[in-house]
Amino acid sequence: MIDDRPARIPIEDVLDLHTFAPGEIVSVVEEYLREARKKFVSVRLIHGKGIGYQRERVRALLRELQFVENFRDAPEGAGGWGATIVWLKQDP
Repeated sequence: MIDDRPARIPIEDVLDLHTFAPGEIVSVVEEYLREARKKFVSVRLIHGKGIGYQRERVRALLRELQFVENFRDAPEGAGGWGATIVWLKQDP
């Protein structure tokens, strides 16, 4: 039997997307960022290097979200281009 309940993930400053199905990535990242901005100014999303498909899906979403201030590749010791650092706008 398939469990259709939403997954509960801890809201920390790092989210490893390897544990989610590819079709869930966009919705997981959006909901995670909405919650993370209540606690953090920046977070790291680990999407992996691969051929860059997940990276581009994540970054397309980041460009759409009004509360994303900026984003860039993580430093080499934190995943390099296999992870994205995201700066979040805080509510006034």
